[in-house]
Amino acid sequence: MPPPPYAGPIRAVVLDWAGTVVDHGSRAPMAAFVRAFARFGVEITIADARAPMGLPKWDHIWAVGTAPAVAATWRERHGRDFSRADADAIFAVFEPMTVAAVRDHADLIPGTVEAVAALRARGIRIGSTTGYTRPIMEVLAPLAAAAGYVPDTLVCAGDLAAGRPTPLMMYRCFADLGVWPAAAVVKVDDTAPGIAEGLAAGSWTVGVALTGNAAGLSAAELAALGPQERSALRARATAELEAAGAHLVIDSIADLPAAVDALSARLLRGEQP
Repeated sequence: MPPPPYAGPIRAVVLDWAGTVVDHGSRAPMAAFVRAFARFGVEITIADARAPMGLPKWDHIWAVGTAPAVAATWRERHGRDFSRADADAIFAVFEPMTVAAVRDHADLIPGTVEAVAALRARGIRIGSTTGYTRPIMEVLAPLAAAAGYVPDTLVCAGDLAAGRPTPLMMYRCFADLGVWPAAAVVKVDDTAPGIAEGLAAGSWTVGVALTGNAAGLSAAELAALGPQERSALRARATAELEAAGAHLVIDSIADLPAAVDALSARLLRGEQP
């Protein structure tokens, strides 16, 4: 017989990094992607670079390089189709560029420390997954720690046989945190692949609309928007994350404790992810 439905409460949250807890607007990888492709004679736009955001970075490069417009430019420039060897070569350039970039985009998103403290006060464990590789996180994680954010576990792209949108990094978090079943866990992310990762694991998912990739703005740029512009941006980002399957969408991590309360209430009413 299958086990009975889990009736709560939420026991862990698994947080994404860029755009969720650090780097408002998820801007660190953007210039690196553009410069890395330019190194090989192909100009891409920020929109090209943002489209697959959330994937492991090699997969992200592959998705950009095989997108129709970029693939056509690559074919024109190099006289052949974009290949896995080309993705390898770009990744070798991209990774050190990103290591340098994250140093300039390591500020915690406002509300991170307070939200994590509020969740821990309720006995909730804090996991984390990222599309960044371990070498990138070896630079970024200590900077976040110095600012007050240290998750209970960190799983990076490349640590396992596959990353997002598969559930493998989530499964590692479950094991590291000693938390089960999947319905007791909330995945928090600002990208469609990150939401897909949580859904594939069988967990609740919360999308982050205004501080991440969908909005793409620094804290200062977001603050400078008028009410109508902000509302339109929220609506667009929310629609994107809901289309990816997010159970709830919040403006920023500052709103996460209330979202976790809402999901715990849904569990107590008998709902499942």
